[in-house]
Amino acid sequence: MALSERQKGILKFIADFLRRHGYPPTIREIGAKVGISSTSVVNYNLGILERDGYIERDREISRGIRLAGGLASLTGRIQIPLCGRIAAGDPIPIPDDSFPTETIELTRDILKEEEGLYALEVKGDSMIDALVHDGDIVIMKHQKEAENGEMVAVWLRDKGETTLKKIYHEGERVRLQPANPLLEPIYVHPRDVEIQGKVMVVIRRLQASPS
Repeated sequence: MALSERQKGILKFIADFLRRHGYPPTIREIGAKVGISSTSVVNYNLGILERDGYIERDREISRGIRLAGGLASLTGRIQIPLCGRIAAGDPIPIPDDSFPTETIELTRDILKEEEGLYALEVKGDSMIDALVHDGDIVIMKHQKEAENGEMVAVWLRDKGETTLKKIYHEGERVRLQPANPLLEPIYVHPRDVEIQGKVMVVIRRLQASPS
């Protein structure tokens, strides 16, 4: 169903407000901007925007509105789905369905493109010398090929598992190299390797210090 002019105005105001302030407006701020004195009328129109997939809402907080899907790009931010965990150590299976709806939000000064991006939580310490630690988030770009030395997510067909390593093509074998001097590389036949994506950004998750 097409949006009314009022609903288009509300949507534009939300996007403009997010771009200027970095957080969403309240219902009263929306009403004041578009000339609606009744909060219930604002809520009605927000409900239509939510129903039609333009926004998402958390009704438990006063500024619980965010743009959905591609509209997030209007704010200079991109939403990247967090698809599961990946091992930086011994390979473990993915995807992990414990993250069904969670997303990672980044500004476009970090990543300007959003096509084919997804995020994974790192488990293990095999890539610590590449500044990737247990609990960090890696932003991946889906691709099937990689150059020597690039850090990639690799599906090991013979094991049915995925691991995060630097890849080196060495003729009749592929070397998956950890960045940890205590660990040995993994050698596999090229037919058993399926590259799932390349690491674009590493997001450090700081651990809270014990009290």
